[in-house]
Amino acid sequence: MRAEETGAGVGAGEGTEARVAPRNIVCRYRFMNTPYAATEPTRAQVDALSGLTVLEFGAPWCGICSAAQPAIEEALASHPGLRHLKIHDGPGQPLGRSFRVKLWPTLIFLRDGHELERLVRPRDSRTIAEALQRQSADA
Repeated sequence: MRAEETGAGVGAGEGTEARVAPRNIVCRYRFMNTPYAATEPTRAQVDALSGLTVLEFGAPWCGICSAAQPAIEEALASHPGLRHLKIHDGPGQPLGRSFRVKLWPTLIFLRDGHELERLVRPRDSRTIAEALQRQSADA
């Protein structure tokens, strides 16, 4: 059965190929507002970014990452101009290794390419909002 027939495509979209998955898994992914980046930036590109940036490392199949999405999106919603890069991490991915990411999701707060703070497996939007407030206050 094709993904179009079941409505169970994961990652379906323009320029991507749909994969068939059980409906209970698809529901988690379908409602995430921010998709993972199609291509990972290099460390040099990240280091060259100006201003405040949040790197979010995770994977679309990671249950903990999916569970954290509402809190992450709620905290980021009050900072519409903030650069948020959602990186699909995994074994051998150079950007995640260069930041020594070991658990997902990991949020790394950067200013002008320099790490200021990181949150590993944040549990609520308040924790993320407080980190964003600290970084915004230091500007």
